[in-house]
Amino acid sequence: MADRIGLRLTVHQPSYSMINRWVEQPGPGGESLLDVAGAAGLGLVVFSPLAQGMLTDRYLDGVPADSRGARGGSLKAEYLNAENLGRIRALNSIARRRGQSLAQLAIAWVLRDPRVTTALVGASSVAQLDDTLAALEAPALSDAELAEIEQLAHDGGVNLWGARSSDL
Repeated sequence: MADRIGLRLTVHQPSYSMINRWVEQPGPGGESLLDVAGAAGLGLVVFSPLAQGMLTDRYLDGVPADSRGARGGSLKAEYLNAENLGRIRALNSIARRRGQSLAQLAIAWVLRDPRVTTALVGASSVAQLDDTLAALEAPALSDAELAEIEQLAHDGGVNLWGARSSDL
């Protein structure tokens, strides 16, 4: 579309995480957003790689009363369903075996694809920022780890911005 109107893009900013994988799904032309961006030489600056905190240790034992999930808003209670939380707990087990936090695994996973050039994260403390940055120091995900993650990292219906991005 940008080419048709003469707009030169260098980056696209979609939401993307292990449980929000719409950018991988083929569109009407048979290509995913990742495919189109790669072919155009664009980088994706993905946001919400931690799925609004779902891919952290915050919800592993339920929904804390003071959490974004309990308050409502963009992180709806229905996203924190038993199926999603079960997969998130299993992903946490993979992270622990790697010596990582779940957040670090989630960041490493979105950055595994060379078409994803940046992952935007929000940190509410220096400790969260340090934890997130440690994802960059971890060894690359092995083929076996990626296969195991693939069994768990299904789209969980949590594209919080679908009406403004993937549903256009």
